[in-house]
Amino acid sequence: MNVCTNLEPKKVFQFFEEICGIPHGSGNTKKISDYCVDFAKSRGLSYEQDANNNVIIKKPGSAGYEDSQPVIIQGHMDMVCEKESSREIDFTREGLSLYIDGDFLKAEGTTLGGDDGIALAYAFALLDSDTLAHPPLEVVLTVDEETGMLGAESIDVSGLKGRRLLNIDSDEEGVFLTSCAGGLRADCVLPVSYETVEGLEVSLRVHGLLGGHSGAEIHKERANGIVTLGRILQDLETQAGIRIMSAAGGLMDNAIPREAEAKLLIAPGQAGRLEELVQEWEETLQKEFQSSDPGISVSVSREGEGSVPVLEKASQERLLVFLRNMPFGVLNRSLEIPDLVETSLNPGIFQLTEAECQVTFSIRSSVTSRKYEVSNRLRTLTEFLGGTMTVYGDYPAWEYKADSKLRELMRECYRDLFKEEPKIQAIHAGLECGLLSGKLPDLDCISFGPNNFDIHTPKERLSISSTARVWDLIVEFLRRAK
Repeated sequence: MNVCTNLEPKKVFQFFEEICGIPHGSGNTKKISDYCVDFAKSRGLSYEQDANNNVIIKKPGSAGYEDSQPVIIQGHMDMVCEKESSREIDFTREGLSLYIDGDFLKAEGTTLGGDDGIALAYAFALLDSDTLAHPPLEVVLTVDEETGMLGAESIDVSGLKGRRLLNIDSDEEGVFLTSCAGGLRADCVLPVSYETVEGLEVSLRVHGLLGGHSGAEIHKERANGIVTLGRILQDLETQAGIRIMSAAGGLMDNAIPREAEAKLLIAPGQAGRLEELVQEWEETLQKEFQSSDPGISVSVSREGEGSVPVLEKASQERLLVFLRNMPFGVLNRSLEIPDLVETSLNPGIFQLTEAECQVTFSIRSSVTSRKYEVSNRLRTLTEFLGGTMTVYGDYPAWEYKADSKLRELMRECYRDLFKEEPKIQAIHAGLECGLLSGKLPDLDCISFGPNNFDIHTPKERLSISSTARVWDLIVEFLRRAK
């Protein structure tokens, strides 16, 4: 592609562009993992690659730093693959198309994968350099962080000697994260059955929502496409007698759904009434979400008449009861830390097939008991309606460490470089520091990164100048970490 040729730091952006050319969505990490291994082999660095594709690469300290305590550089290989509906791309086989827009690096119609490709790019630039001063480096690159931190859960880190870990998986420059929520994923499945009915087919679509990261942006209370579709469908059933043929929404459990759609069957005489109701819904939603989702839209189109399979009335009723009663959004806010979400729930994927309806949720909380309380609420609702729920990807919260020499050294480096104090914060989104801290006693962690906006959406954009400043911070920290 060579889009990043003239960007600085040159090596960081060179490696980032190479990474973007390799498909590396969650669950599709073999190629990017092998790329990491080939990188290590070509430079004579020791490495480990496990059966799950996690990779650890080690580099000795530079001259004068050989006996220093190692520093762990950590990030994840997988990215969230979201795209605009008009963008045609096979994320399992194709790389991204990058372009520069002022100070930002973007991808055409898709997520950029700065979360967390930038961690890999920084790590490779450090490993590739023969001029930087640094202690021994232990680079830990995990897989499937975005789908439940599965790589961090499975990786064997018992061979690591470092106890200072830089997690480069944050997206706001000048903010050092020192604790995060725990979380889990839940799949709720309801059995469904169909019958054949004659009528007019129509397509209903909810679109124009902003979406976003279900941890980092859940507090903005943006519209959720799946929840919004459920509201509309229940009303249309009551007032226009709709029958549901198919329905779907969302692509990732940890991304707030930006779109949802359904194919419906109605009596031909109800078409005009249906269109009036949809127009009323669009006006209502635009008023409700005028601040958070100003572009929200609801559209309907007539397809043609025929005899088609639709959900049996009992199945449709169970589905709508579930969609209208499932908990979602911000459930609790911290009473100790201002502006911090404590517990939340995001229905991120909705699929209706020939045999079942499945909704996948991301549950997050910094209070373990509340994480499981939300999970139990979902299970109760699902099982009451005759369905089943499966929980996986359960990861712990990362607890704040009051005495952190790492944090103080990073704060000192930031203050000296940029003449201002960094912010020390907790975050509602999940980070791998919690799992890794449980595996490495006395691990001292901090999470940070460059400005990367609207992650987990096709509007994702990485600041070029911020990427350079954070590189300077990493280099300075390593110089002082002797």
